[in-house]
Amino acid sequence: MGYRNLQQCVRDLEQHGQLIRLKAEVSANLEAAEIHRRICERGGPAILFENVAGCQFPMVSNLFGTLDRARFIFRDSLQAVETLVQLKKDPMFLLKHPGRIPGAVRTLFSMRCAKRSSGPVMECQTTLEQLPQLKCWPKDGGAFITLPQVYTEHPDRPGYIHSNLGMYRVQISGNQYRPNQEVGLHYQIHRSIGFHHAAAIAKGQPLRVNILVGGPPSLAVSAVMPLPDGIPEVAFAGALSRRAVRMVRNGGGPMICAEADFCISGTIDPNRQLPEGPFGDHLGYYSLTHDFPVVNVDTVYHRKDAIWPFTVVGRPPQEDSIFGALIHDLTGPAIPAVLPGVHAVNAVDEAGVHPLLLAIGSERYVPYAGQRQPQELLTNANAILGQGQLSLAKYLLIVAREDDRALDIHDIANFFQHLLKRVDWNRDLHFQTRTTIDTLDYTGNGLNAGSKLVIAAAGVPKRTLNTEISADFYLPAGFSAPHVCMPGVLAVTGPPHNGRPHENDGQVDRFCTELSASNNASLAGWPLIVIVDNSRFCAESLSNFLWMTFTRSNPADDIYGVGSYTESKHWGCRSSLVIDARIKPHMAPPLDTDPEVTRKVNALGAPGGPLHGVI
Repeated sequence: MGYRNLQQCVRDLEQHGQLIRLKAEVSANLEAAEIHRRICERGGPAILFENVAGCQFPMVSNLFGTLDRARFIFRDSLQAVETLVQLKKDPMFLLKHPGRIPGAVRTLFSMRCAKRSSGPVMECQTTLEQLPQLKCWPKDGGAFITLPQVYTEHPDRPGYIHSNLGMYRVQISGNQYRPNQEVGLHYQIHRSIGFHHAAAIAKGQPLRVNILVGGPPSLAVSAVMPLPDGIPEVAFAGALSRRAVRMVRNGGGPMICAEADFCISGTIDPNRQLPEGPFGDHLGYYSLTHDFPVVNVDTVYHRKDAIWPFTVVGRPPQEDSIFGALIHDLTGPAIPAVLPGVHAVNAVDEAGVHPLLLAIGSERYVPYAGQRQPQELLTNANAILGQGQLSLAKYLLIVAREDDRALDIHDIANFFQHLLKRVDWNRDLHFQTRTTIDTLDYTGNGLNAGSKLVIAAAGVPKRTLNTEISADFYLPAGFSAPHVCMPGVLAVTGPPHNGRPHENDGQVDRFCTELSASNNASLAGWPLIVIVDNSRFCAESLSNFLWMTFTRSNPADDIYGVGSYTESKHWGCRSSLVIDARIKPHMAPPLDTDPEVTRKVNALGAPGGPLHGVI
């Protein structure tokens, strides 16, 4: 059903056995997040925290904790939204499926903006300190809003059509923020709010902003959707909830969703930034303290029956992984229309999304050639890296559909084997250096700064992949414990990095030089070797391999090769590719938990506790 507000969603989930209530007192400081993580990990229900210590507002989390529940929430609208996406791929789709025309018409009608003079969100006012002070990880710099929906309008073209609704991190306490007067707004590069902010700065005026929390669940999903220019997120939210989103014009400022639970209204100071963070983020590490824009808060509104929704991010998979899966469900069919020649893209969740993209493209250039090699795939790769948030990818691995039309983009292990059998390290490595990467990725040489590597493979298999380590496999001194991650991929424990930040400590150079001199014949079956701090952990699961390898390496700094060389400014290697995925001094620390909080939550889940059998 199309929910008008969060309250309707909570009631519906509870009636269908997909939400539980917790009456025991729980602190928003670490405890609620610990409970959420455990329930989410088990694929459990949404949970309503009715008794938040020192706070009048209940909290709810794990609303989107499983893909089945996310589909259930939008069960009446998914097919109609998918129809609109299919129209992007095939404008004749409705003529071929006339039964879908009424649903498509209703969906289009729902995308209009329903303007109102007032709404429930403006019934009451409060202060920042009265809001739930959610802290998810021990080293977090203060309390954060983890499901914010930040609404702005373009200063030169105000109104709904040129608005932006984005999920940008908001810090509501801690650091140098003036209590009850200022919040930090952390938005990453390549976000539409940045264009609005730049326009306001050019005009020498503050940018007005409304930070929404709660409201119809469709708003939260729309805030993270990679929509093309010209489609307001609020319009998509209307399509996803099958009803136009009710919006209230707040004086001369941007509109407010009438059914939101909370709204923090204020202005972004054009001349002032303050340190924001640290914050335990979705790559599985803390994002560190950096200067980000400050919002001067005018008013904090809330509805009488307000509920504070939240999520917790950390090493994937987490609840935000479901957002990605749902987005893929909705937008996947449109990829060939947006990116001609590209058949599928997978932003790998286990690697933190932006660090690793897998793609299947076309390789149809010079079909008469006897030996095919990546050509059209490189055109595909450039198109992918020029597309919105995909442009922040660090590693892009792309293969040709013509080599295996049954290849599944989500079968990651099989995808790697397909690529590693065909790749030619002399030819198929394509670097971009000194470019942009994800703001949250600390493997590069500065904030937003790093490199990219495209690995494109096409043609017939060139090698057989090893699955066992030979007894005479040679390792240089200081390197030990080789373990097989998957066929053709070997993890090796290396010595701890002993260099200074952003410096090569020479250890992996030595590793490659000695292996090259050893004439180790078995290297042919190990096209990829990763050097890590704990090879056993790396090889324990595909998830561990993906997380360690791609969140702890920057291609331009950390790619090495046995028998490497540079020719006409192209880098390649004649034997195994080696990735240095050890932790380096400049990287952010991995996330941790508080032992005392863990013990308290354990008691809630013990026999006789209110969460026994749930966590």
